[in-house]
Amino acid sequence: LWDNHNINIIDTPGHVDFTVEVERALRVLDGAVLVLCSVGGVQSQTLTVNRQMSRYDVPCIAFVNKCDRAGANPLRVVQQLREKLRHNASAAQLPIGLEDDLRGVVDLIEQRAIYFEGDNGLDIRYDAIPDDMTELAAEKREEFIAHLADADEEIADMYLMEETPTVEQIKAAVRRTVLTRSFTPVFIGSALKNTGVQPLLDAVVDYLPSPDEIENKAYTPEEEAVVLDTCDPSKAFVGLAFKLEQSQYGQLTYLRTYQGVLKRGDTIINQRDGRKVKVPRLVRMHANEMVDVDQVGAGEICAMFGLECASGDTFTDRTLKLHLEHMFVPEPVISLSIKPKNNKDADAFGKAINRFTKQDPTFRVHYDDESRETIISGMGELHLQIYQELMHRDFNCPTVVGKPKVAFRETITTPQEFDFIHKKQSGGSGQYGRVMGALEPLPEEDGAACIFVDETVGQSIPKSFIPAIEKGFLEACEKGVLTGHAIQGVKFVLKDGVTHQVDSSELAFKMAGMGATLAAFHKANPIVLEPIMTVEINVPDEFQGDVIGTLNRRKGTIVDNENKEGYATIIAHVPLNDMFGYASDLRAQTQGKGEFTMEYHKHQAALPQLQAELVKTFEEQRNKKK
Repeated sequence: LWDNHNINIIDTPGHVDFTVEVERALRVLDGAVLVLCSVGGVQSQTLTVNRQMSRYDVPCIAFVNKCDRAGANPLRVVQQLREKLRHNASAAQLPIGLEDDLRGVVDLIEQRAIYFEGDNGLDIRYDAIPDDMTELAAEKREEFIAHLADADEEIADMYLMEETPTVEQIKAAVRRTVLTRSFTPVFIGSALKNTGVQPLLDAVVDYLPSPDEIENKAYTPEEEAVVLDTCDPSKAFVGLAFKLEQSQYGQLTYLRTYQGVLKRGDTIINQRDGRKVKVPRLVRMHANEMVDVDQVGAGEICAMFGLECASGDTFTDRTLKLHLEHMFVPEPVISLSIKPKNNKDADAFGKAINRFTKQDPTFRVHYDDESRETIISGMGELHLQIYQELMHRDFNCPTVVGKPKVAFRETITTPQEFDFIHKKQSGGSGQYGRVMGALEPLPEEDGAACIFVDETVGQSIPKSFIPAIEKGFLEACEKGVLTGHAIQGVKFVLKDGVTHQVDSSELAFKMAGMGATLAAFHKANPIVLEPIMTVEINVPDEFQGDVIGTLNRRKGTIVDNENKEGYATIIAHVPLNDMFGYASDLRAQTQGKGEFTMEYHKHQAALPQLQAELVKTFEEQRNKKK
């Protein structure tokens, strides 16, 4: 509570691996304070957060922190806001002293000095601007009004008429332009020494929007938009569960209310699965402290216990069927195979995976049937490492991680005719099946398929045996002859065959189909295919050359390259086998400012050197089993 205003504050981590925490906060908050370091200035994660704020259209003010540190230069940071983030930014304050000598700030709007004294800077003293700063303060106030005039018509008219706006006119204009994201006032201080924090909270109240100034929409099952009413407490309740956390009392669900009032004991409905939930307990959170409350209104954030749900679920009362728009979830950039170190921990492993996927939408898990591995994906190495540690600490389940296996494939390059006889005699009725036809490569557009075509005429092979031959062909395609990976891009054309009156059966023709496929495959110039990924990379212009050079070293092919607003977007096709470890390399190469996404494009022929290595490894493994 500040100046009779209830302010919900969510602090977000700065590391790029935990970018989903910023997404969560921006999805449910109405305004933001962009915190910058007076020494480091605009850093790599600042660029990412700025793009996220733009995505959600969140109004913001800026605060240059750590002005008590050696090398502090807040005015340089204001200039970086303009140049690197393209903000129409101007300092609303000037520091009185810097580094160890930081004593207070000059308020350029109200033209006064503010000193922070007493224990931990809690005693505020207002005074005249120091004599040695009056000239600089006048210059910077003029600059502030000029930047404000660029964004506000009323101030622009006064500026052109050379009239001086009043404090109230300036504050009203700052609020108007902050809400339209056309101007960013910059405040200065040191959170450690509590210098400049109180004026910053005043600025939050004065310039950032209240919940009733933001238009929030929900959607009906037919996807029709409905504007929510935050002002009328009699309206039906609508809320969004945006974060889940495990506490000593069970699952703690953080909820933002958008409409109506939520009371303890109410029954609400999860719109994702239709499940009714009774609210047993409502709390307000202050760091790790909880304060029990009886009800919360629109615009407030609360937490609840005993609510089984997933992050991003919409809750309403029993009269509404609406869902709120989900937050943007970035695609994972790194994957690892994982398994419990001890087989007895399989249950704990499953429980941990289930909880983590509920809590964090950027943590993805899938089971690869081909490699028989559990694959976890996330935003970075640190992100996945923390979940691995949590499994060990919270679930007593130590794990082993490794590089996931790449889904190579095999195919043929030339057509090959076959005439294959499966014959087996072991006393009594035997097995006999003869198939004739051709194994042909498919064109690239049908490359992932395995197609069976029956071109037999008459009853040379009874129609009841045809499905068995197809089954044998498809089973043979599950494991290739070069590396043991699946076969794709082949067509089995059955042209003729011979049956035996006694020994022919479905099993015999299934074995004939399988044998014919493998025999022809050996002779049809088989090759290994590797997965090629479409990689889209977004980096500042100055790193473009280095990034392209790295992609070339990773056997990538540049497909498109576009420069816009100081950023380069590079699209390339790169073999998946050469993409492992790229997330860390890109961050190191671009000072953490680069981002990339990756999705499957196609399989194409592997280089001869890689194919030889894969074939050699497969043969060594096969010989060991013998």
